[in-house]
Amino acid sequence: PRELQPMFRTFVMPILRSIVPASALIERRLYKIADKGESLVEEAIGDPVLAVPGIELGYCARPGEVDVRIVGKAKAIQQADTIIRSTLGPSIFSAGDETLEEVVVKLLVERNQTVAVAESCTGGLLANRITNVPGASEVFLAGYVCYANQAKVNMLDVDSQLIEKHGAVSEQVARALAEHARGCAGADYALATTGIAGPGGGSPEKPVGTVHIALAASAETNVRKLFFPTDRETFKQIATQAALELLRKKLIGMCA
Repeated sequence: PRELQPMFRTFVMPILRSIVPASALIERRLYKIADKGESLVEEAIGDPVLAVPGIELGYCARPGEVDVRIVGKAKAIQQADTIIRSTLGPSIFSAGDETLEEVVVKLLVERNQTVAVAESCTGGLLANRITNVPGASEVFLAGYVCYANQAKVNMLDVDSQLIEKHGAVSEQVARALAEHARGCAGADYALATTGIAGPGGGSPEKPVGTVHIALAASAETNVRKLFFPTDRETFKQIATQAALELLRKKLIGMCA
Protein backbone atom coordinates (compact mmCIF):
# COMPACT_ATOMS: atom_id res chain seq x y z
CA PRO A 1 0.00 0.00 0.00
CA ARG A 2 1.05 3.56 -0.72
CA GLU A 3 0.93 4.55 2.96
CA LEU A 4 3.58 1.94 3.82
CA GLN A 5 6.11 3.17 1.24
CA PRO A 6 7.68 5.90 3.44
CA MET A 7 8.09 3.34 6.27
CA PHE A 8 9.73 0.88 3.86
CA ARG A 9 12.19 3.50 2.60
CA THR A 10 12.98 4.70 6.13
CA PHE A 11 13.37 1.42 8.00
CA VAL A 12 13.70 -1.48 5.56
CA MET A 13 15.90 -0.08 2.77
CA PRO A 14 18.82 0.82 5.09
CA ILE A 15 18.85 -2.78 6.36
CA LEU A 16 18.81 -4.20 2.84
CA ARG A 17 21.65 -1.90 1.80
CA SER A 18 23.72 -3.05 4.76
CA ILE A 19 23.21 -6.69 3.78
CA VAL A 20 23.78 -6.41 0.03
CA PRO A 21 27.31 -5.36 -1.04
CA ALA A 22 27.43 -2.04 -2.89
CA SER A 23 29.12 -3.77 -5.81
CA ALA A 24 26.05 -5.96 -6.28
CA LEU A 25 23.52 -3.15 -6.37
CA ILE A 26 21.77 -2.57 -9.67
CA GLU A 27 21.50 1.05 -10.84
CA ARG A 28 19.37 2.67 -13.49
CA ARG A 29 19.93 5.83 -15.48
CA LEU A 30 17.63 7.75 -17.81
CA TYR A 31 18.56 10.24 -20.52
CA LYS A 32 16.04 12.28 -22.51
CA ILE A 33 16.93 13.50 -25.99
CA ALA A 34 14.81 15.80 -28.15
CA ASP A 35 14.84 16.43 -31.87
CA LYS A 36 16.73 13.22 -32.75
CA GLY A 37 15.25 10.01 -34.09
CA GLU A 38 15.68 6.70 -32.28
CA SER A 39 17.77 5.28 -35.13
CA LEU A 40 20.24 8.17 -34.93
CA VAL A 41 20.57 7.83 -31.17
CA GLU A 42 21.04 4.07 -31.43
CA GLU A 43 23.62 4.49 -34.18
CA ALA A 44 25.56 6.95 -32.04
CA ILE A 45 25.70 5.05 -28.75
CA GLY A 46 24.35 1.52 -29.29
CA ASP A 47 27.49 -0.49 -30.03
CA PRO A 48 29.84 1.30 -27.59
CA VAL A 49 27.36 1.07 -24.70
CA LEU A 50 26.49 -2.57 -25.34
CA ALA A 51 30.21 -3.36 -25.39
CA VAL A 52 30.31 -2.51 -21.68
CA PRO A 53 30.11 -5.85 -19.79
CA GLY A 54 26.94 -6.28 -17.76
CA ILE A 55 25.01 -3.30 -19.16
CA GLU A 56 21.42 -3.37 -20.38
CA LEU A 57 20.37 -0.71 -22.87
CA GLY A 58 16.87 0.27 -23.94
CA TYR A 59 15.09 2.98 -25.90
CA CYS A 60 11.63 4.48 -25.71
CA ALA A 61 10.61 6.70 -28.62
CA ARG A 62 7.73 9.17 -28.61
CA PRO A 63 6.94 12.11 -30.92
CA GLY A 64 9.97 14.40 -30.93
CA GLU A 65 11.77 12.59 -28.10
CA VAL A 66 13.84 9.51 -27.35
CA ASP A 67 14.44 8.15 -23.85
CA VAL A 68 17.59 6.10 -23.29
CA ARG A 69 17.69 3.77 -20.29
CA ILE A 70 20.65 1.81 -18.96
CA VAL A 71 20.63 -0.80 -16.19
CA GLY A 72 23.61 -2.45 -14.55
CA LYS A 73 26.01 -2.49 -11.64
CA ALA A 74 27.72 0.71 -10.56
CA LYS A 75 30.98 0.21 -12.48
CA ALA A 76 29.19 -0.67 -15.72
CA ILE A 77 26.77 2.22 -15.30
CA GLN A 78 29.65 4.65 -14.87
CA GLN A 79 31.34 3.42 -18.05
CA ALA A 80 28.11 3.60 -20.04
CA ASP A 81 27.26 7.02 -18.62
CA THR A 82 30.62 8.39 -19.78
CA ILE A 83 30.02 7.05 -23.30
CA ILE A 84 26.48 8.45 -23.51
CA ARG A 85 27.33 11.89 -22.16
CA SER A 86 30.49 12.29 -24.24
CA THR A 87 28.62 11.24 -27.40
CA LEU A 88 25.25 12.94 -27.00
CA GLY A 89 26.42 15.78 -24.74
CA PRO A 90 24.08 18.77 -24.64
CA SER A 91 21.52 16.93 -26.76
CA ILE A 92 20.47 15.35 -23.44
CA PHE A 93 17.89 17.76 -22.05
CA SER A 94 17.17 15.82 -18.87
CA ALA A 95 18.44 12.88 -16.86
CA GLY A 96 15.22 12.72 -14.85
CA ASP A 97 11.47 12.95 -15.29
CA GLU A 98 11.40 16.57 -16.50
CA THR A 99 9.58 17.43 -19.70
CA LEU A 100 11.27 19.64 -22.27
CA GLU A 101 8.96 22.53 -21.43
CA GLU A 102 9.84 22.22 -17.74
CA VAL A 103 13.53 22.40 -18.60
CA VAL A 104 12.99 25.47 -20.80
CA VAL A 105 10.95 27.31 -18.15
CA LYS A 106 13.59 26.50 -15.53
CA LEU A 107 16.37 27.86 -17.74
CA LEU A 108 14.43 31.06 -18.41
CA VAL A 109 13.73 31.55 -14.70
CA GLU A 110 17.41 31.01 -13.85
CA ARG A 111 18.40 33.64 -16.41
CA ASN A 112 15.56 36.03 -15.54
CA GLN A 113 14.52 36.06 -19.21
CA THR A 114 11.17 35.94 -20.95
CA VAL A 115 9.55 34.39 -24.00
CA ALA A 116 6.55 34.95 -26.26
CA VAL A 117 5.16 32.73 -29.02
CA ALA A 118 3.43 33.26 -32.36
CA GLU A 119 1.70 30.13 -33.63
CA SER A 120 -0.01 29.23 -36.85
CA CYS A 121 0.09 25.48 -37.56
CA THR A 122 0.52 24.47 -33.91
CA GLY A 123 -2.68 26.31 -32.96
CA GLY A 124 -1.70 27.30 -29.43
CA LEU A 125 -0.12 24.01 -28.35
CA LEU A 126 3.26 25.64 -27.78
CA ALA A 127 1.75 28.22 -25.43
CA ASN A 128 -0.27 25.48 -23.75
CA ARG A 129 2.79 23.34 -23.07
CA ILE A 130 4.75 26.23 -21.59
CA THR A 131 1.91 27.48 -19.42
CA ASN A 132 1.27 23.96 -18.08
CA VAL A 133 4.54 24.33 -16.16
CA PRO A 134 4.24 25.79 -12.64
CA GLY A 135 6.10 29.09 -12.51
CA ALA A 136 5.64 29.82 -16.20
CA SER A 137 4.00 33.14 -15.31
CA GLU A 138 7.47 34.43 -14.39
CA VAL A 139 8.78 34.00 -17.92
CA PHE A 140 5.90 33.61 -20.41
CA LEU A 141 4.59 36.98 -21.59
CA ALA A 142 2.20 36.36 -24.50
CA GLY A 143 0.97 33.90 -27.06
CA TYR A 144 -0.45 34.89 -30.44
CA VAL A 145 -2.40 32.26 -32.40
CA CYS A 146 -2.36 33.72 -35.91
CA TYR A 147 -3.97 30.88 -37.81
CA ALA A 148 -5.44 32.76 -40.75
CA ASN A 149 -3.30 34.95 -42.98
CA GLN A 150 -5.31 38.04 -42.10
CA ALA A 151 -4.74 37.33 -38.41
CA LYS A 152 -1.01 37.43 -39.02
CA VAL A 153 -1.48 40.90 -40.51
CA ASN A 154 -3.93 42.17 -37.90
CA MET A 155 -2.36 40.74 -34.76
CA LEU A 156 1.36 41.02 -35.50
CA ASP A 157 1.53 43.45 -38.40
CA VAL A 158 3.08 40.93 -40.80
CA ASP A 159 3.30 42.54 -44.22
CA SER A 160 0.52 41.13 -46.41
CA GLN A 161 2.80 41.44 -49.44
CA LEU A 162 5.32 39.22 -47.69
CA ILE A 163 2.67 36.53 -47.31
CA GLU A 164 1.51 36.99 -50.90
CA LYS A 165 5.03 36.75 -52.28
CA HIS A 166 6.43 33.88 -50.20
CA GLY A 167 3.33 32.19 -48.79
CA ALA A 168 2.34 31.86 -45.15
CA VAL A 169 4.51 28.75 -44.83
CA SER A 170 7.91 30.28 -45.50
CA GLU A 171 11.11 31.30 -43.80
CA GLN A 172 10.26 34.96 -44.35
CA VAL A 173 6.86 34.80 -42.65
CA ALA A 174 8.17 32.65 -39.77
CA ARG A 175 10.91 35.23 -39.22
CA ALA A 176 8.43 38.11 -39.26
CA LEU A 177 6.08 36.34 -36.84
CA ALA A 178 8.86 35.70 -34.33
CA GLU A 179 10.36 39.17 -34.54
CA HIS A 180 7.03 40.97 -34.33
CA ALA A 181 5.86 38.77 -31.43
CA ARG A 182 9.06 39.52 -29.56
CA GLY A 183 8.62 43.24 -30.17
CA CYS A 184 4.93 43.34 -29.29
CA ALA A 185 5.38 41.39 -26.07
CA GLY A 186 8.67 42.98 -25.06
CA ALA A 187 10.19 39.52 -24.55
CA ASP A 188 13.81 38.41 -24.63
CA TYR A 189 12.90 35.60 -27.02
CA ALA A 190 10.02 34.66 -29.29
CA LEU A 191 9.23 31.40 -31.04
CA ALA A 192 7.07 31.16 -34.17
CA THR A 193 5.62 28.20 -36.06
CA THR A 194 4.07 28.13 -39.51
CA GLY A 195 3.48 24.95 -41.50
CA ILE A 196 1.14 22.50 -43.18
CA ALA A 197 -0.35 19.96 -40.78
CA GLY A 198 -2.45 18.23 -43.44
CA PRO A 199 -3.97 16.04 -44.59
CA GLY A 200 -4.70 18.61 -47.34
CA GLY A 201 -3.15 21.91 -48.29
CA GLY A 202 0.22 20.69 -49.47
CA SER A 203 1.97 21.19 -52.80
CA PRO A 204 5.03 19.75 -54.55
CA GLU A 205 7.06 22.72 -53.31
CA LYS A 206 5.56 22.62 -49.79
CA PRO A 207 4.31 19.13 -49.03
CA VAL A 208 2.16 18.26 -46.03
CA GLY A 209 4.40 18.08 -42.98
CA THR A 210 6.51 21.11 -43.87
CA VAL A 211 7.07 23.54 -41.01
CA HIS A 212 9.21 26.62 -40.44
CA ILE A 213 10.21 27.36 -36.85
CA ALA A 214 11.76 30.70 -35.96
CA LEU A 215 13.50 31.90 -32.84
CA ALA A 216 13.95 35.65 -32.45
CA ALA A 217 16.47 37.03 -29.97
CA SER A 218 18.05 40.44 -29.50
CA ALA A 219 21.00 39.82 -31.82
CA GLU A 220 19.52 37.57 -34.50
CA THR A 221 16.63 35.44 -35.70
CA ASN A 222 17.18 31.81 -36.62
CA VAL A 223 14.76 29.82 -38.77
CA ARG A 224 14.65 26.05 -39.26
CA LYS A 225 12.77 24.30 -42.04
CA LEU A 226 11.67 20.82 -40.98
CA PHE A 227 9.53 18.05 -42.39
CA PHE A 228 7.20 15.89 -40.27
CA PRO A 229 4.86 13.92 -42.60
CA THR A 230 2.45 12.45 -40.06
CA ASP A 231 -1.05 13.00 -38.68
CA ARG A 232 -2.12 16.46 -37.49
CA GLU A 233 -1.89 15.81 -33.76
CA THR A 234 1.54 14.19 -33.97
CA PHE A 235 2.73 16.92 -36.32
CA LYS A 236 1.80 19.58 -33.77
CA GLN A 237 3.51 17.70 -30.96
CA ILE A 238 6.75 17.22 -32.89
CA ALA A 239 6.75 20.82 -34.16
CA THR A 240 6.36 22.25 -30.66
CA GLN A 241 9.04 19.88 -29.40
CA ALA A 242 11.42 21.15 -32.08
CA ALA A 243 10.58 24.76 -31.17
CA LEU A 244 11.23 24.20 -27.47
CA GLU A 245 14.49 22.41 -28.24
CA LEU A 246 15.57 25.32 -30.44
CA LEU A 247 15.06 27.69 -27.51
CA ARG A 248 16.72 25.33 -25.01
CA LYS A 249 19.85 25.10 -27.13
CA LYS A 250 19.95 28.88 -27.41
CA LEU A 251 19.65 29.22 -23.64
CA ILE A 252 22.53 26.81 -22.95
CA GLY A 253 24.75 28.53 -25.47
CA MET A 254 24.56 26.12 -28.38
CA CYS A 255 24.06 27.48 -31.86
CA ALA A 256 20.33 28.07 -32.43
